[in-house]
Amino acid sequence: MPAKDTSHLGLVAHSNAGLFLPGIAAALPGQVLGCIFVDAAVPPVAGAAPVAPPELLALLRDKASGGLLPPWTDWWDEEEVAALFPNQAIRQAVTEEQPRFPLAYYEASVPVPAGWDARPCAYLLFGPPYDELAREARGLGWIVEQLPGRHLHQLVDPDGVARSLVAIADQMGVRSPRPNR
Repeated sequence: MPAKDTSHLGLVAHSNAGLFLPGIAAALPGQVLGCIFVDAAVPPVAGAAPVAPPELLALLRDKASGGLLPPWTDWWDEEEVAALFPNQAIRQAVTEEQPRFPLAYYEASVPVPAGWDARPCAYLLFGPPYDELAREARGLGWIVEQLPGRHLHQLVDPDGVARSLVAIADQMGVRSPRPNR
């Protein structure tokens, strides 16, 4: 089997995973054509990004037991969490797969290599509280699109989110041509 061509990668990250896109892109020199942040944290241009802001850290410290946090769905009020899921079956599936992270993970910082943002970047916003980050991305000259929804909208409308990502990738010029069938 021929080697897979990885010279046309577009990276997509949701939520706090956005902090890790610069490091991933740096680990794949010349291969990553662009990055799309989906309702995600936007790292600084260089330096280090705290994994959690101080106000979240305060909340998490109160929830930690033996250095471990409960699954993230237990961090918030039931009404807030329930509204993120389209139905109980999907919520149960996500709940069963949740890891418990050590508090130390959220107390750390992620190194951000300089120059990571020289490639095209874009932001797909679902809604609050990420609208400020979307404004920041727009100020950086990024493509910013909104698909109204809540933070886990990819669980509610996976086809709509996929279409939005493909459209953004096309605007960025990071999508490889489709193979002939």
